[in-house]
Amino acid sequence: MSGLTRVYLARHGRTAWNREEIFRGRTDVPLDDLGREQARALGKHLARTGIGIIVSSPLARALETARIACACWDGDDPRVDAAFTDLSFGEWEGLSRGEVEERYPDLYRRWATDPASVTFPGGESLARVEERAWPALQRLAEAHAGEAVLVVTHRVVCKVLLAQALGAGPQAFWRIRQDTACLNVLEWRGNRVEVVTINDTCHLRSLEADRTDF
Repeated sequence: MSGLTRVYLARHGRTAWNREEIFRGRTDVPLDDLGREQARALGKHLARTGIGIIVSSPLARALETARIACACWDGDDPRVDAAFTDLSFGEWEGLSRGEVEERYPDLYRRWATDPASVTFPGGESLARVEERAWPALQRLAEAHAGEAVLVVTHRVVCKVLLAQALGAGPQAFWRIRQDTACLNVLEWRGNRVEVVTINDTCHLRSLEADRTDF
């Protein structure tokens, strides 16, 4: 890999389930009206960055964010890569935070304090997300050396990728905030990755304040 490769790593815009603190995972929840505004703001912010490749999770909330964003600079349609799909929360999907705390008190406590130790019933672990998403990100950076790439994905995936890039491991999961429609920037110089920006929401300042890390 030669030159500077810049990856813009974005979380999707807000959905009703973000607002209501309902676990989403693989459930295909669309953006709400604010989420679409956030996607447009993200796209306008990125319009002059020279992004040539747009890759998205296959889930609707990410793919719609990517499509709205790249329309702001007449970019190519997003490519879908299942490696960037959200963590499967299994039995937790469709439940609110309060319902999960009530039904799975011990597992929820472990998720809040030691997330790397959790495999969700009927779902995945953070290790599984890392196993599929990190190699996919590296392959993308290698395939597009010297270019600018946008990846639109999910809170958990962003946190896992950033923790890996920082060399911090899964124990850093809850130390990394990811608001809806936030932007992170990673740069590859040769085989070395640097984290330039985390959870940038400056492009959302004119919108409603609630951007939620849930």
